[in-house]
Amino acid sequence: MRVLVTGAAGFVGSHVVRQLLASGDEVAAIVRQPGNPPRLADVAEQVMFVRGDLDEPEGWRDRLAGWKPEACVHAAWYAEPGRYLDSTESIRGLRFSLSLLDELALAGCQNVVMTGTCFEYDTSIGYLDEESPVKPATLYAACKLALSVAAAQRAAQLGVHFAWARIFYLYGPHEDPRRLVPAETLALLEGRDFPATKGDQVRDYMHVADVAAGLRALALTGSAGVYNVCSAEPVTLAEVMLTLGRIMGRDDLIKFGARPPSSFEPAFICGRNERLRKATGWKQSRTLHDGLRETVEWWKSRRAGD
Repeated sequence: MRVLVTGAAGFVGSHVVRQLLASGDEVAAIVRQPGNPPRLADVAEQVMFVRGDLDEPEGWRDRLAGWKPEACVHAAWYAEPGRYLDSTESIRGLRFSLSLLDELALAGCQNVVMTGTCFEYDTSIGYLDEESPVKPATLYAACKLALSVAAAQRAAQLGVHFAWARIFYLYGPHEDPRRLVPAETLALLEGRDFPATKGDQVRDYMHVADVAAGLRALALTGSAGVYNVCSAEPVTLAEVMLTLGRIMGRDDLIKFGARPPSSFEPAFICGRNERLRKATGWKQSRTLHDGLRETVEWWKSRRAGD
């Protein structure tokens, strides 16, 4: 299948590209940067890169129409750690995402998957399924929720299969070093103390490759509706950090309680994924321990290469 990926230079999008290529799919990616995205350097020759900005479809419309994508995974969105939750860049993302949907329909694309977030939900209610109440607490989550509603309505008008994939917590190779798993990994590799919160917050963590596999499954099956893409396995942040520390043999460097939680720290976030599994046959392929071990080995190899 010919699949367009947006946000291919990013953490999630780059793994979607890899999943598609490994499965024999043809892949195109709309990217802004000159040159090949660093996260895709080793597979760049297998991808058709279309240079352009999603805000300016006149720069890539003709090439997309000529390629005739059959499906699209839209992962492009502003997500800089520490800044994205209340950034007005999310309003821009809402605009260009709706415009993209029309462009995809004009190009003959039938299956569209766009990525949302678990933060669209009311995170105070416990386990979250696709029918759980929504209550976004940030501009980021509000814009994602608005897109899910508006795009579903527009896709129905256009005759396009539209899936909205709500992603929970994730980790893995190529993650931004400022996020929890890589920040701890790098600190322990360097023999530094890692100041942490108490770690009693409960989260739903899954390896990014399994997230990407879920997005690919939605795109290729032409599934429609809202789907949680998550492990459905609750784990405390302390368990995540200790598992990582024990894999590396340096759990003594984790200093629990050394820093306060951030201003946006729900106590419990865990999803249910039955709808995704039943619709596509997808299933998680890695345990948390195995996924973290794989991630540690990637960071070790990256440091050795540097």
